[in-house]
This record gives sequence, C-alpha cells and structure tokens, in this order.
Amino acid sequence: MSRVRLIAVPVAAALVLGAILLLATGTDPLAAYGAIVSGAFGPDGIGDTLAYAVPVAGMATALAIPLRAGMVNLGGEGQLVLGAISALAVGLYVPGPGPVKVILALLAGVAAGAAYAALAAVCENRLGVPLLISTLLLSYPAMSLAGYLVRFPVKDAGSSLPQSPQLTARLPEIDGVTTGIFLVVAVIAVYTVIDARTPAGFETKVTGWAPRFAAYAGIDRPKLTLRLLAASGGTAGLVGAIAVLGFPYRFIDGALITPQYTWIGLLAALLAGASPLGTLLAAVFFAALTSGGFAMERATQVPRELTAVLQAVLIIFLAATSGVFKRKAKRA
Repeated sequence: MSRVRLIAVPVAAALVLGAILLLATGTDPLAAYGAIVSGAFGPDGIGDTLAYAVPVAGMATALAIPLRAGMVNLGGEGQLVLGAISALAVGLYVPGPGPVKVILALLAGVAAGAAYAALAAVCENRLGVPLLISTLLLSYPAMSLAGYLVRFPVKDAGSSLPQSPQLTARLPEIDGVTTGIFLVVAVIAVYTVIDARTPAGFETKVTGWAPRFAAYAGIDRPKLTLRLLAASGGTAGLVGAIAVLGFPYRFIDGALITPQYTWIGLLAALLAGASPLGTLLAAVFFAALTSGGFAMERATQVPRELTAVLQAVLIIFLAATSGVFKRKAKRA
C-alpha cells in the first residue's frame, strides 16, 4: 500500500499542476487529457504507443536491474548504440540465411552491451572510479564510434545522410509493431522471476535496502556490481539490436539518442522503484504521454512539450513525497 501511495501522490500532483497550466493558457484540462488518452490508446494511436513503448520499456528494464541494488547506470545510451552497431555489423557482413543472421545479430547486440557495461563495473571495482562517472563517460566513445562508422566505413553510398545500408535480415512486424516486443516482454518476465524467486534477486534487493548490512551478511558487492552491470548492458544492447533489425532496418546516426529512450526509461525505473512489473507499467505510461502529446497538440493547440513538463514534475514530486514518507517511517 505504501508503494502505491508513493506513486499515486506524485502522479496526482503532476496532473493537478498540469491542469493549472492548461487553465492558465485558456485550455480545458479535461479536453487536453482526453486527447492524450485517445491519441495514445485510440485506434489510430495504439500502434505508435506500442512502437515507442518497446525501446522505452527495454531501456527502463535495463536501468532498473542495477537500480534495484542502488546502482545507477547512466551509460545506457552508449550500450544501446554499441549493441545496435554490433547487430548491424552481423547483419551486413555475416553470411547465412536471414533467420540465422537475425539471431546472431541479437546475440551480438547483447554481448556488446554486456561487455561494455561490465567495463564500467571493472573501472569501479579495480580503479575506484564511481559507477555514475564510469558509465556516463563511457557512453561518449561508443556514440562517437557509431557516428564515425555510419559516416565513413559503412555509410550508405546512395544517401547523403549519415546512415548505413538497409539490412536484409529483419525482425518481422505485426501491424507496424516489431516482434522484438516479445523479446522485451521475455526479458521482463525473466527479471521478474529472478527478482522474486532467486537468491540473486534477494541479494540485489538487500544491497539496495541496506548496503552496510549486505556487506556484513557476506554479499560480494564487486561481483554483484559486475553481474548487474553486465545484465543491464546486455539488455540495453538487445534493445539496440531490436531497433536496427526493425524499421527502417538500418542504423541512422542519432536516431536512437534523439527520442531519449534511455532517460525516459530511467524516469520509469525511478517511478516504479525498479520493480519489474512496475517499471513496465511506468514505461508504458511515459510512452503514452509522449505519443499522446502529439494528439493533444493537434486537438487543443497546446504544445506537446507539456507532456515533458508533466514527466519532470512527476519525478520532482516523487522525490519529494519519497523523502516525506521515509521521514514519517523513521519517526514511527
């Protein structure tokens, strides 16, 4: 109940503040919110919402895995891009039938993301570089490498844009939504089982609740950090591979960064307290806000940036109410 209350209060507060802002512009809040809902989940918008929710939910899960232990992975963008580039390389240069190449490309994306995130864990464990810094700074070489590759060695010769040629190995689609959605759901299901039913999940939660107690209980934090970061990076790399193997079946420089899948995913993981199913619901919520914002803009002339304001206010209220409830619990 406390977790439901912790989420319900900031959501309600953000919606109230959004209504006040809408009233100040002379817009009916009910009409604006109705446009968001119909635009996100109506017949014309549900496909866009699901298409956007796939990478957001995937990245939210990737970042929730270490967050469950109190570890913040800020390098999701680098791991996402590196996974995409690795899958692209397999799709372009590895011979074989299409289905085999798709599987190999997905595995390459997972391996690249996991290895790169594990490097950040090694930097903390061996060199004392804080995880926040190592994960964030390692993103830039990965993104720069990807940008260089699609501008020079693997650039599509028939295009003036920094993009690769189209892949012939592709993930099929269902009504415009990539079947990679099933892979993301499978990852979330595995994460749910591990979190709730295994000693590894218990160790992760204990480390997040009380790091000192976890160390006293004999939990090896360096090994846990390595495992969690590898799982996080592998999931991010999988999302990148899914993105490249889906429409438009190529790597376009900046296409995985501009939509801010990583940072919206981090917001979703924070909102849900890194719980597996809560993270999925929060990711769908943020994806609906984003896709519904376009419908709101068309219907009410209110800029869709209002949805970004709602997201920011939501996280601020979440942080504030979380602190209030924790102080009350301590006094009790």
